[in-house]
Amino acid sequence: MAVSSTKDINLRIKSIKNTKQITKAMELVAASKLTKAKERIEKCQHFYNAVYDAMSDIAQRNLDSSSEYLEQREVKKTCYVVIAGDRGLAGGYNSNIFRLAKEQLEGKKPCILPVGRRSLEYFKRAGYDVMTEEFSKVEEINIGDCYEMSNFLTDSYLNKEFDELYIIYTHFVSVLSQQPMVKKLLPIDKSIGEPKSESKGYIMIEPSVATVFQEIVPSFIAGMLWGAVCESTTSEFGARRTAMESATKNAEEMIDKLSLEYNRARQGSITQEITEIVAGSGL
Repeated sequence: MAVSSTKDINLRIKSIKNTKQITKAMELVAASKLTKAKERIEKCQHFYNAVYDAMSDIAQRNLDSSSEYLEQREVKKTCYVVIAGDRGLAGGYNSNIFRLAKEQLEGKKPCILPVGRRSLEYFKRAGYDVMTEEFSKVEEINIGDCYEMSNFLTDSYLNKEFDELYIIYTHFVSVLSQQPMVKKLLPIDKSIGEPKSESKGYIMIEPSVATVFQEIVPSFIAGMLWGAVCESTTSEFGARRTAMESATKNAEEMIDKLSLEYNRARQGSITQEITEIVAGSGL
């Protein structure tokens, strides 16, 4: 009985060691991708700030409300861009996004532009109106894809396929903290805020404020989407690194516990054999 027990424990230890190797490798991969993703966030901030500054400057020039991008329509349909991951094993990263999305979609008739394989699978399975499946691999999305996505969304908005546009993504706070967020993109609020850059300077706008505003909105939306994609992917890598680090530690604890159990079982087996030998010898 004891021999069988030690054999079973030994097999479990080997199995957990194999799992530990996998989780450790995934932790290292996620850590490497996280470093690159954090650098990408810093770089994309320059683009985002430049577009945001231009939008802020234009919005503060008494822009009339004739633009369809400013028009407050009766909301019959809402579009949501929902960014999730391509894979699991990232703690609560995907489930937190879907929980927030479910709260936002309740009681509405939305259309969804899913970004990421998990997002596409979730909304197709739930039976929502999915606008396109083109952006189903979030890790492969670049700034050009965000411009393509922006043009698709702004054209749909101008064609009145939906009346307001939101983006649901994960804000990267730190490796240990990621915050699901929802942000309204269209219609644009005229009180968008002060420029983010410290040096405002003087900007001459030609041929007119309204014309430039119409042209810059797709770039603004693309910048917002690109920033959200960068933050979401960084959050996913951070969550996966934390989850795999925790899984590796749990595996180590289980190995230590099973090793102790194995040693006890082995000692019990040896003691039993000695007892049987002594009893058989008649001593």
